Amino acid sequence: MLRLIPLLLFCPWLMAAQSSLQQLAEGLEPEQPVTLFVAATIHTLDPLRPQAKAVAVHQGRILAVGDEEVVSELLKDYQVRVDRRFEEKVLVPGLIEPHLHPLLSALTLTSEIIAIEPWQLPSGTVPAAKDQAAFRQRLSKADEALAPADQLLLVWGYHHYFHGPLDKGVLDGINAKRPIVVWHRSAHEFYLNSAALQQFGIDAGFVEQLDSEARAQVSLEQGHFYEQGMFALLPKLAPAIATPERLEQGLRLTRDYLHQAGVTLAAEPGGIQSKPLQDAQNAVLGESDTPFRFFYIPDGKSLAQQHLDGDLIGETEKLLSWGAGNTQFLPKQVKLFADGAIFSQLMQVQEPYLDGHQGEWIMPPSLFSQAFKAYWDAGYQIHIHQNGDAALAMILQVLKENQQRTPRQDHRTTLVHFGMADQAQVQELKLLGAIVSANPYYPVALADRYGEIGLGPARADQMVRLGDVSRAGIPLSLHSDMPMAPAQPLYLMWAAVNRQTSSGRVAGPEQRLRAPDALKAVTLGAAYALRMEQEVGSIEVGKRADFTVLDSDPLTVPAEAINTIKVWGTVLAGRVQPVAPDSQAEPPKAEPGPGASEGEFGATPAATQDEPLAQAVLAHWQKLLQHQH
Repeated sequence: MLRLIPLLLFCPWLMAAQSSLQQLAEGLEPEQPVTLFVAATIHTLDPLRPQAKAVAVHQGRILAVGDEEVVSELLKDYQVRVDRRFEEKVLVPGLIEPHLHPLLSALTLTSEIIAIEPWQLPSGTVPAAKDQAAFRQRLSKADEALAPADQLLLVWGYHHYFHGPLDKGVLDGINAKRPIVVWHRSAHEFYLNSAALQQFGIDAGFVEQLDSEARAQVSLEQGHFYEQGMFALLPKLAPAIATPERLEQGLRLTRDYLHQAGVTLAAEPGGIQSKPLQDAQNAVLGESDTPFRFFYIPDGKSLAQQHLDGDLIGETEKLLSWGAGNTQFLPKQVKLFADGAIFSQLMQVQEPYLDGHQGEWIMPPSLFSQAFKAYWDAGYQIHIHQNGDAALAMILQVLKENQQRTPRQDHRTTLVHFGMADQAQVQELKLLGAIVSANPYYPVALADRYGEIGLGPARADQMVRLGDVSRAGIPLSLHSDMPMAPAQPLYLMWAAVNRQTSSGRVAGPEQRLRAPDALKAVTLGAAYALRMEQEVGSIEVGKRADFTVLDSDPLTVPAEAINTIKVWGTVLAGRVQPVAPDSQAEPPKAEPGPGASEGEFGATPAATQDEPLAQAVLAHWQKLLQHQH
């Protein structure tokens, strides 16, 4: 039965549903029936009707939402196919991951993962290694299991704050004959054993020819290469660990990983500016059967460095034609960068670090200010990588100056990551009309150790002030920045709602989100951050029929169980996509819309040739690591 709601609230919904049916009536063909999905619960994220039991879909769009009896009555004059496979499931708007890095994910997730958190891959769960003993035991087992005996062992996930010291001697103790390369969790450091140094031709002569800055960040004796020393090492390593074959395998793994997590739309702010590498991504992520759409936002830092005194906006807009199939660059959006990586404790902070070390700027404030002004005046939404509160102070000043100089409504300047802030800064964000795209994993992963090292407990526990942002009414989305955190929106919800560290305590309980707010942050809030809220993010008449199908209700399970909810699958523009092929019956193919055989946005190109691709992988890898994390 229809719920008893005020007539004035119900009438707009009913009129919209009837209007949609009337508009589509001419296009309804006998072979293209309306599909009526029935579920135990549908969380719509529509404030006029937050819950429903049925949703009608035609040609990838939502026709009506409500109780089954009411929607069936609306559709009585049309051919309807009732789909009851979700009668015991929960539907939510298609989950959105608004910030991850598919290429870096492709390379890290195809390594031997020994990290501080578990990784739930399509092939199975890789457990966490939370201390030195666990890390070294797993490393030894990985060596023993790998054949042949001289094959390179590449390990990703090591973090010195958790896993203790590491050097060439430790790795030689594991195996001095097999080349072993350990890639730091931050992706900014490598550790090589003796066999790896020999295989890649890394010796005193190689180090001596480096510039002074790179030499200062190399310890040949320890087999340790970091920051500029790591970048100097990349040309030696890339041909072995960033091959085109491995890249394709990793992109397909990333695609399957995101589908397993229930993602129907994802994005990479700071997208690449390498045509061969973009074509390689399009060849996998742009395929017509890819179970989600993927969007890119240009990297304004690199563009500003090259074109600030020229046609910066024109060069940025050239990238809009680079997408294909199910991939696309978003217009009038750009990514800038403020301070350094939180995983490396290179944030710019207002109160000094406990050990006296200094943070870093990714874009010097002068360059940042000039680039911001250029994009602001061109009407762009500007996404800004920010971790420290001193960096946030700089950003707020630049935003304030530009808003006073050239006022803009609905500019949606987006603070990305949002590692550190104070209460006054949160209020200023609100006044200036900025929004937040936060990584809720930081306090979960880092609050315990950063409370002891670098920040102290008070600052560490207040990382990522989601509670303050929510109470201030600032639009909020959650992201993973994968591989910096698992790209699983339900896991991000869990992190935001619980803020439970590895020790089991709650870091900054007042900064937790309510479950409904966290669900909004991975659906409608994430759509808003990408300026796509008119198309996706909620289950409303006229929007795309993108849903995520869950076995349990994230708004009624205990908060600590949100990350254990099983994703059955997704619905993308009306096409049912189970995670497991044997989930109930194999779903029928949905009728494709115009151009669907070529993907959403056009034909998908073939993969580019190996040699240009290998060079592009190296160039992009260097650029990405200089920017991120």
